[in-house]
Amino acid sequence: MTPRVKICCISSPEEARLAIEHGASALGLVAEMPSGPGVIEDDLIAEIAAQIPPPIASFLLTSRTDADTIIEHVRSCRTNTVQLVDAVPSNVYARLRKELPAIKIVQVIHVIDDDNIAEARALSRQVDALLLDSGNPTLQVKQLGGTGRVHDWSLSRRIVEDARCPVFLAGGINRTNVQRAIREVRPYGLDLCSSVRSENRLSADKLRGFFESVNAA
Repeated sequence: MTPRVKICCISSPEEARLAIEHGASALGLVAEMPSGPGVIEDDLIAEIAAQIPPPIASFLLTSRTDADTIIEHVRSCRTNTVQLVDAVPSNVYARLRKELPAIKIVQVIHVIDDDNIAEARALSRQVDALLLDSGNPTLQVKQLGGTGRVHDWSLSRRIVEDARCPVFLAGGINRTNVQRAIREVRPYGLDLCSSVRSENRLSADKLRGFFESVNAA
């Protein structure tokens, strides 16, 4: 099965339309973060999300970690999916299910070592999908995504095999390595940002080339 593709760091309705035209199944809208690219204001996130047609998924990337502020954030931005880029207390998922029953929950795991395999196995029972990225939340200024780095895909493959939910692969994916990523990890979906941008703008040529590589895999 061809993986679904999420284009992240969408910054305008025009970029959203461009990504969808080239085959994106999901769009990522980045709210306030401690570091990384693509951050836009919540009002703009809500404006873009309102223009994304079904069945395209609209992901709110939030760095908030307590249930009340996450719920408030999703309601104000009006996306259909919330991507939790940092670890949250275990009771948060039940609160989100209760207060936001129509919203899909995606938990990011920053793949660093073997401990992430057990972490992913446990979390996969509580969320709708996992997203494996290459950040480092242990740094003084947390890296919660958008690093452009490739992590150890052998760990990601083990997570995909063990998980009880779909798994997206992120981190340094581009036209030249995406076929190897699909072959080695076999993710449900792919997530990318910088590799399809030129001078900080979404590039039709780079999108076209990336989707050609995906479809040829």
